[in-house]
Amino acid sequence: MFAVFGNPIAHSRSPQIHQAFAVQEGRKLIYERRLVSLDDFAKTAREFFATGGTGANVTVPFKHEAFRLADVLTARAEAAKAVNTLFWRDGHLLGDNTDGIGLVRAIEELLSFSLHNKHILLLGAGGAARGVILPLLQQQPASLMIANRSVDKAQILAQEHAVNWCELTQIEPHYDVIINATSGSLHGLELPVPSIVLARAQLVYDMMYAQKLTPFLLQAQAAGCTKLADGLGMLVAQAAASYELWHGFRPDIRAVSRQIREEMEQS
Repeated sequence: MFAVFGNPIAHSRSPQIHQAFAVQEGRKLIYERRLVSLDDFAKTAREFFATGGTGANVTVPFKHEAFRLADVLTARAEAAKAVNTLFWRDGHLLGDNTDGIGLVRAIEELLSFSLHNKHILLLGAGGAARGVILPLLQQQPASLMIANRSVDKAQILAQEHAVNWCELTQIEPHYDVIINATSGSLHGLELPVPSIVLARAQLVYDMMYAQKLTPFLLQAQAAGCTKLADGLGMLVAQAAASYELWHGFRPDIRAVSRQIREEMEQS
């Protein structure tokens, strides 16, 4: 038995994604959405695993609570200080964070774009940025810069990973890849990133996804960037990493990404 925990949760596409993976493998799968009270995550998760649950995905706002709940943490989860995947294994609750490897796989496999030796600009210094920085660094980019409105948060995250930081208004135009890990697109906001910075980029990626181009991708398109992508591929690829952890089967993310995109466009 598998589930995704969150609040809200009705919008989650995790059941469709995991069922599509199960079809690829030829597995029958029970995977449910679980709406969890804001003050009841730990109890609900313990009951789920005590009554036969094997694995769970965790979405907002419970990733930090899942981090504290896990008995054993992967290096990715330690770096992220958050857990989006729980796995009951050998009498212990393993906590992992698959967001970063999902982002990397989506960029490299779905977009056929290598991050190796590229100059990467990561916008944001919150939980979304923290969740992807270690896997990005593992691709051995030429450099990685964190840019954020809050100088203090950028400094802390940059120091933890020995990378550079700057304010959003001080970005110089020499980045090959720009990744938006802020919540700006969720709120319909443009970011104060100079057009010349966006125009110089070979790839602009927004971790948010939508039926149409996000506000940040529209901003990049207007600046002249031609290779744009939203976070749907990352959503599918991070789910694939969870599925592989639980079942030992590596799903094809291309077919499922196309399926979910088509479902979004038809809704």
